[in-house]
Amino acid sequence: MSDERILGLKVDVDTRRGMEEGVPSLLATLAEFRVTGAFFLSFGPDNSGKAVYAMLRSPRFLMKMLRTNAPGLYGWRTALYGTLLPAPMIGAALPDLCKRIEGEGHEAEFHAWDHRTWQDSLLRKKAAWVRDWFDRGVESYEKCLGHAPRAFGAPSWLLSDAAVAAIAGYEWDYLSTTRAGEPFILSGTGLVEVPSDLPCLEEVGGASGVPRILERLAGGGVHVLPVHAEAEGGIWREPFREILRGAVDLGYRMAPMSEIAGLCWKKELPERAFRLERLPGRAFPCAV
Repeated sequence: MSDERILGLKVDVDTRRGMEEGVPSLLATLAEFRVTGAFFLSFGPDNSGKAVYAMLRSPRFLMKMLRTNAPGLYGWRTALYGTLLPAPMIGAALPDLCKRIEGEGHEAEFHAWDHRTWQDSLLRKKAAWVRDWFDRGVESYEKCLGHAPRAFGAPSWLLSDAAVAAIAGYEWDYLSTTRAGEPFILSGTGLVEVPSDLPCLEEVGGASGVPRILERLAGGGVHVLPVHAEAEGGIWREPFREILRGAVDLGYRMAPMSEIAGLCWKKELPERAFRLERLPGRAFPCAV
């Protein structure tokens, strides 16, 4: 059992609904608990409706959508964006909300330009497409927030060799792009990778999975909990509050992701390359 008990909250914002509704909800929850989180924001078009193509290719993905109550999590309009409805811009259309995140003491970092296309097509994309994706997203981030992003968190924890090469072309303080048990230096970047080591609620069955997450926390240590604005800022808001209450009862201090990354720089971390692996509760492989 470790005496050190630190929990980082990594909030991914994938959709327009997650930005408009989930982010304000999470800001209220975090203010209530007087803790901070790191919000990894998507800035470009919400093409969530194109997930139908993934469902046609993968029965596993279809079962995940049914198991996690995707209509309740994302809403029917989101399910049509980019197909029957135009794809609205996410963070780029809401710069005041982006600034509000930082204004309330949280970290706002870069997650995506077009989240859906990265998630569905990255492994088929060439280096030029990946560089353009980053160029568009980082430019939009800077227009909204007035400074460069300090960290990158890959959509759906998916990487490719072309993605790693593009990441290395930007200046970051740290990365959070994988699912792994402990931090490491991501080969090819020279940067600290602060992975999400805990499962997210959708992977453990939603509200019924809260005890599994708290059981993982019981032994102490430094952990990162992946949170989604669409889920924990929506229909799973109360289960998320249960996790926060449980973490406090277990003696955890919620720390900014940048602080956890800073602690990592003080250690002699191993350098590792990523590999892709399908994790329990996920339909497609993640970088681990």
